[in-house]
Amino acid sequence: MKKTTEQFLELNNFKELTNVQKKTLEFANSRKDVIALSKTGTGKTHAYLIPIAENINPLSDKTQVLISLPTRELAYQVYQNAKVLCEVMPELRISMLSGGTDKKRSSDKLNNKQPHIIIGTPGRIKDLFVNNLIRVDFVQMFIIDEADMTLEYGFLEDIDAVFSHMVKNPEIMCFSATFPKQLEQFTKKYLNNPKIIRVEDKKRDPKIAHILVPCKHKDYKEKLTEVLSLINPYMCLIFANSKQEADATYEYLSDNGYKTLLLHGGLESRERQKAIKALNSKQYTYIVASDVASRGIDIDGISHVVSMGFPRELEFYVHRAGRTGRNTKDGTVYALYKEEDINAIKSLEKQGIIFKAQDIKGDSFKDIKSPTYKRVKKNDEIEKQIAKTLTKKNQKVKPNYKKKKQRAIEEIKRKQRRDFIRQKIREERVERYKLMAREKAEDKR
Repeated sequence: MKKTTEQFLELNNFKELTNVQKKTLEFANSRKDVIALSKTGTGKTHAYLIPIAENINPLSDKTQVLISLPTRELAYQVYQNAKVLCEVMPELRISMLSGGTDKKRSSDKLNNKQPHIIIGTPGRIKDLFVNNLIRVDFVQMFIIDEADMTLEYGFLEDIDAVFSHMVKNPEIMCFSATFPKQLEQFTKKYLNNPKIIRVEDKKRDPKIAHILVPCKHKDYKEKLTEVLSLINPYMCLIFANSKQEADATYEYLSDNGYKTLLLHGGLESRERQKAIKALNSKQYTYIVASDVASRGIDIDGISHVVSMGFPRELEFYVHRAGRTGRNTKDGTVYALYKEEDINAIKSLEKQGIIFKAQDIKGDSFKDIKSPTYKRVKKNDEIEKQIAKTLTKKNQKVKPNYKKKKQRAIEEIKRKQRRDFIRQKIREERVERYKLMAREKAEDKR
């Protein structure tokens, strides 16, 4: 291990590497492509920053590393972690390129000297590449972080556009919590016989208590303030299911005397950058966020998470919960629920999440009976379709009809998921087009 790498580890107070870091470093130093599948909180970010420290040449004037992340919040966070490398290698140049950063300032900086490391979102990387502001033909290491999320938001096309113009075949590393089939197709196209790392790091498994709290006749905001009055968090991350709900919760908490930070995709670029800086500097105890903050934001010190209801895409609940209980510390998630959330609770229990039901009695939490399964409501179209499939009468029982029914149910759920992802992609693209329109207007001035 190089001296610069040892200094980098020392600056990060690393006593030993995690499993994913050890295995990634081993393959990276052998110049092999890597697909690393590992849970949140197992050290994936430094799993690629350490090989960068080991292999980069700060005396070269070429861009050697390209790191792609699906959101500007994640890009900013990785950028903050990567800047520690400059303390070890003062000649090193690192640039963050993401939606919301000033295009002219980025252009001037890139025209002056190409950075050794580029960290950015797929759309902005593609835009700057198309405009000949960045060069990728000398890139030695191409890293796609949160690859499954990149796929969900429809950004693989942007990555594909850049990668297909690379003159050299760089070493590619994909880091992801899951490995969906579409991602497998992408990696087959571009990765050369990749080493797949599946890591179970028991020592770093999160210790998270999941507490169900019924709202009954109260709305989520009212119940939230009752919960907050009984806990003493170091930092508490509060998740809403929409930007509008996040705004309303932020105003409600502020009106009730809580010093609160707001973070969601609907904020203006400068506001979001300011919020991320405040989040990292731990200026606030209470943070209200939408699910844009549930993936990859790694803030040490989040002791509590509150989920105001359950997201339509249940996977996001797991990511919400994963913001606490990190780095072997304990964490608590309070999941506020109403009757319409009970099906979601049962689905998560089937996935292995163990909930404990409690309610507030007087000035403390008391154990209560767990919620019972709720029958399908007539106005729930997805559940109605599933119920219709399950109860469909067969004129004649055909071979494998049970498997066929199960496949039909899975197809209904897949359609629901596709519709959800499409909506997310539309929202991200609308925001990107607005940014591009603002930049064009500024260029004409």
